[in-house]
Amino acid sequence: EPHTHCRAIGSGLCVYFRLALIQLHVSAVKSDNLQRACGLIREASAKGAKVVALPECFNSPYGTQYFKEYAEKIPGESTQKLSAVAKECSIYLIGGSIPEEDGGKLYNTCTVFGPDGAILAKHRKIHLFDINVPGKIQFKESETLSPGDSFSMFDTPYCKVGLGICYDIRFAELAQIYGQKGCQLLIYPGAFNMTTGPAHWELLQRGRAVDNQVYVATVSPARDEKASYVAWGHSTVVNPWGEVIAKAGAEETVIYTDIDLKKLAEIRQQIPILSQKRYDLYGIEMKK
Repeated sequence: EPHTHCRAIGSGLCVYFRLALIQLHVSAVKSDNLQRACGLIREASAKGAKVVALPECFNSPYGTQYFKEYAEKIPGESTQKLSAVAKECSIYLIGGSIPEEDGGKLYNTCTVFGPDGAILAKHRKIHLFDINVPGKIQFKESETLSPGDSFSMFDTPYCKVGLGICYDIRFAELAQIYGQKGCQLLIYPGAFNMTTGPAHWELLQRGRAVDNQVYVATVSPARDEKASYVAWGHSTVVNPWGEVIAKAGAEETVIYTDIDLKKLAEIRQQIPILSQKRYDLYGIEMKK
């Protein structure tokens, strides 16, 4: 029964809740992507998930050549469908990301909806993915996208959640600030590739989780060898001890895990790094 995944404690908050990550196979047909995503969201909700997340760029192929063609306003077709399915299933829905058009600019944007269908957060990818690994991969999001410039958090009855998109996970400061602001779960829809995926995907998640004593979840599209950008897959959940507690392979799938906030509190009690930080020593004078 879904309600068994949420046990109340004295404060009225729930200490356990089920999280589902949807590793969607993304095609070139937007309407198919939306339809399949909504079907898998309903399936996750039926299996007791209270918080459900989609991957980065879930409604469109990933690539600078696609962003303009698939871009939408927010609200728009894709986000209206997400809002409706969040309300229908009465869940918190992290809508992966979509290419967003606003004022003549394009953004890589994650929207979050509550159980009433209302939009709770809108995160525009802060750090654009501009990399060059000679002989392996070259990619430049900034050719078409503009960066967001704000942090994004939202509250649930379980805990506060912080958002990043893909490349944002490489920047430890973002996760640290979310942790300091009370987030206990960080969710990063992302699409690492066949070079960076095996090298850093899991390492970065475990690092962010253990440094900040938080749960970290990443949601990738499924791998499509025929795509121009081949995603690594391996959507993952890491606990505050740095252990991988759920992990997908490369194919389309939904993975589930029960987030245990009591365990998080115990870890923070046993190794109290958050109260032992020496903020008095950490200030850095940035040279202009």
